[in-house]
Order: sequence, then C-alpha cells, then structure tokens
Amino acid sequence: MTKLPPRSRKVRILATLGPASDSAEMIRALFVAGADAFRINMSHGSHEDHARRIATIRALEKEFHRPTTILGDLQGPKLRVGTFDKGLAILEVGAPFALDRDETPGDARRVNLPHPEIYAALMPDTRLLLDDGKLVLRVKAVSDTRIDTVVEVGGALSNRKGVNVPDVVVPVPALTDKDRRDLSFAIEQGCDWIALSFVQRPEDLAEARKLMGGHGALMAKIEKPSAVQRLEEIVELADGVMVARGDLGVELPPHAVPPLQKQIVATARRLGRPVVVATQMLESMIKSPSPTRAEVSDVATAVYDGADAIMLSAETAAGDWPVEAVSMMNSIAISVERDPGYFGRLHYTETLPDPTTADALAEAAGGIVSVVGASAITCFTSSGSTVRRVARERPAAPILALTPRDDTARKLGITWGVHAVRTKDIGNFEEMIGKARRMALRHGMANKGGKIVVLAGVPFGTPGSTNVIHVAAIRGDELKGRDENPSF
Repeated sequence: MTKLPPRSRKVRILATLGPASDSAEMIRALFVAGADAFRINMSHGSHEDHARRIATIRALEKEFHRPTTILGDLQGPKLRVGTFDKGLAILEVGAPFALDRDETPGDARRVNLPHPEIYAALMPDTRLLLDDGKLVLRVKAVSDTRIDTVVEVGGALSNRKGVNVPDVVVPVPALTDKDRRDLSFAIEQGCDWIALSFVQRPEDLAEARKLMGGHGALMAKIEKPSAVQRLEEIVELADGVMVARGDLGVELPPHAVPPLQKQIVATARRLGRPVVVATQMLESMIKSPSPTRAEVSDVATAVYDGADAIMLSAETAAGDWPVEAVSMMNSIAISVERDPGYFGRLHYTETLPDPTTADALAEAAGGIVSVVGASAITCFTSSGSTVRRVARERPAAPILALTPRDDTARKLGITWGVHAVRTKDIGNFEEMIGKARRMALRHGMANKGGKIVVLAGVPFGTPGSTNVIHVAAIRGDELKGRDENPSF
C-alpha cells in the first residue's frame, strides 16, 4: 500500500479527464498532485474510453487505500442551428434574419432551426444567442415554423453552432436519449455523482433521480438564468450543485456572474449541499505553465467563499500542463486557508441549524473544537448525513469520516474538509472511542496528548440517528500491537 497523508487543505479539487490525462500514469500523477475527485465528461469520448479511466481511478483506491470520487457529467440538450450552403454566413448588424423549419441549407437571410420547443417558448423582443453568445438576435415575430429576428450583434455564423435562449424557459427535457444511455453507463460503472446539465426547473431533476435508482448522488448544474430564479427549490431537491460558469456567462452579462456565484455558493452552504465552482478557473494554463494573476484571484475567491470543491476542465482534460494546473490550484487553496482571516470570511455566510438533535450536535462540535483545541472531528456515519451537517458549519478542525460503506466514503470526496475512510462498523460505545482514537492517529489527524471530538448515533448503524458527542484524549499508544490494516 502506498501511503499518502490526508490533504492539508479543506477545499477539494475536481479534475476533468480527457486526451491530455488519458494514461494511468497521468491520472495517478494528478491524484498525487492534489486531485481529490475526477470528472468524466460525457460530452466527449466513448464509453470504452470512460470505462478504462474509471478502472484506473478504482485501481488508485487500492494502491493508496483511499476512497476516490468519480463524477459523471451528462451533456444535456444541445440546441443548434442547421447548415449553410457555403459552410457559413456573415450576419450584418441591423439586417433581418430568419430561423425556420426548412432543412434547406441556409444563407445570410435564414437558416434551419430544428427545435420546435424554441418556437413554442419565444415571444417578441426576446433574444437568441448564437455561437456561445458571439452573435445576438432580437426576435420580432414568431410562429410555429418561423422566427423573424433582427441582428443586434453580427459576425460569422457557421454550421451547427449552438443556440442559447436566456430570456425564457424552453420546455426541453433535461435528459436526451444520449444522456439516458450515458446515465445508465455511469451507474453501471459505479460513478459516485451524476451531474445534470442545463437544469431549468426543480422538476428537471425528477427523471434523472428515478433512472439512478438510488445509486450515486445527483448534482444540479446551475447554468441557466431560469435556474437561478428557482435556485432554492433546485438546491433543496439536489444532493449537490455546480456553479457552471460557462453557459451562465453566455446567457448573462459577464458582470452578473460573480454575484450569482456568491449567491449560489451561499445558498448551497446554507442548505448543506456540496457546491462546486467550475469553468475557466485556470484557463490560461491550457497553454501556459503558469496562470494569470486574475485567475489566481478567481480561484482564491471561490475558496474564501467556502466552496466545497473547485474544478479544472480543459486545463487537465486537454491542456499542455495538467499536473502543473492541479499543483497550482492546490497551492492557491493552501495559501488562502493559511490566511489568518480565512475562517472569519468563511462565516460571513450564516448557516443556521435545523431544530434537530443532529444539527445541534454538528454545530456544537465546531464550538468544542475552538474551546478545547481539538485537532479533528471524527464522525461515524452510514449515509454521510452527519458529516455533511458538520461540514456545513465549516469548523476549524478537519473532519474524519468513518463509514462501513464504500459508496458513502466516495460520495464524501467533494465535501469541504472531509477525509473519508472505509472501516468496519462499531458495536458499542467503548469500541467507538477506541476506533476513533486509533483512526485519528493512523491517519495523522491527531497526536499524543491531543484531543478529538467524536460524533455518532446510538443505536449504532442506524442512519440519521446522530445523538452522541464526546471529547476523547489521545494517549499515543493506541496503535501499539496493531497491524497496518487501516480499517481497524
């Protein structure tokens, strides 16, 4: 077994795999450099490619004896124009331009738009954004078969470029046929999280949840203005959320994205859902071995806001410097978390506990850490709910999650401050305290003479029964006579 100490930072790093990070050697290098979780982007690559990468990640678990998180990211519905007779057309500002149901190749006056849902949703004076927002059309009139517009921002429009509709909710299902196949594959492969793209309404989560059949956790990607309008409802129904700044930045003015990012992060934290900040975090490192100062500040802001995880996309999937990108993100996070003002900034977001015993104990654990100087909070958990409650409070000490379930340990891999360990279940109070001490020592989260805060539920093994909190002192001889099996 290769030993790797728990991460010294609380925020987690999610790295996207792709052509630049395809080999087992590179995936291992990303993990050692600081990647806590890996994103499988279903928009690109074959199921065969993805299965090979997933197998490599699971092999890392055995080598390092550490649960590792895999997120399967579904493509979602892609709205695109048709083709042009010359491959592209130049749209002039102020000129009329039509989108219609005619499949004949288009020109500078019209093009096919094969999505009847858009025709049904649009109204005069709404906008259409083409090619990631590079071109803007203003709707003048709309029927079942034709949309008449005027060009507000012109330029070259080529075959099958994307269409964004920011001003209305388009009644397209969140899952396409491709997404259903990809979701089935991801669940079969044991992906721990499923990210659902282009969520517009709370109802969009229902089909994915049903198809998952209780396997894995569901993450809602917030990338549509309509989702922001019903943010709290969506976050309540999801297991986690992602601030997907790519399409969010296309459909909204650039200056609107930073405050929305803070709103989404704060809402997720308040409701106790893990939140990932994604897209263009270290974009220049796709080609450069070092980031811009602005990118460093962007990553730092997400860490100061208390995001659970920060994500690398093309930087690790297709960039020239994937390991360096992970190392840089790791260094930025460590630097921020060492700032004496870090925890003060974290607690600008108020996370009021629900009136439950579990929430009361989770909040109390953070206070006890501060008063007695405990070095870790050790949580015995079956479902992971106790750990998520504690993490919501952003305590000063790291959280050691002990669970008998592989799936729970893996899902916790993108939760702030959590080091998850799969271990045998416990049967009584004395066994609980003994194991908590041993595991804290074994994983370098406590030393002789130190203290840990222990949380668990009695009767043991009953999900959702957290009702015990205990402060345990570490003698330092707890591992004497024990073998190296970290499960004991």
